[in-house]
Amino acid sequence: MDFVEGEIIYINKPLHWTSFDIIRRFRAKVCQKLKIKKLKVGHAGTLDPLATGVMIVCTGKKTKLIESFQYQTKEYIATIKLGETTPSFDLETEVDQTYPVEHINEELVENTLQQFIGEIKQVPPAYSACKVNGKRAYDLARSGQEVELKAKLLVIDEIELLEYSMPEIKVRVVCSKGTYIRALARDIGLALNSGGHLTGLIRTRVGETTLDKCIEAEEMDAFLEKIEITK
Repeated sequence: MDFVEGEIIYINKPLHWTSFDIIRRFRAKVCQKLKIKKLKVGHAGTLDPLATGVMIVCTGKKTKLIESFQYQTKEYIATIKLGETTPSFDLETEVDQTYPVEHINEELVENTLQQFIGEIKQVPPAYSACKVNGKRAYDLARSGQEVELKAKLLVIDEIELLEYSMPEIKVRVVCSKGTYIRALARDIGLALNSGGHLTGLIRTRVGETTLDKCIEAEEMDAFLEKIEITK
């Protein structure tokens, strides 16, 4: 494999790693093996530290393909806890409010999910990488500042209830670039006249790339050892 000229690698991002952790460690390992100081490496689509799953890593000239990968359809498995909200819409922050769930049943959840199929407008989370006056929204939110973001148009191709185990539900979501599953968890909670936040997220597919095609992050060393690398 010629990482300097350009390669595409699929990695299953572990829990608590940032997307940059993957890039940094992968670049360091390849540079060490090739005995070089610099290598162009990028990824197609950030995953939150509390999410796992498919990350497409590009090197060299193949980094020019990153934008095309970012526009491919993505699939997620999301676990949502109903009846509670957090400022970050996931487990990064503590629960700030609780809501009733006694009125929620499986049929109501099924019917509510169908409302999100097609073109929808979604307000991104304040705890996101969106920029506000040149600054990252999450930096402002974490410093206690009020963050106002505009709704964005996106597409949900499919949404399916996989498990109903109140107060948690598990859903499969197929969606376009720019979809925040954390924000979807918030909006599902609101649509159910309750609250909701994300407690688990796996990106299972980007375009045609599925989890079974990914190497595990802890296997990066072994992977790089067994392949032939040229420069």
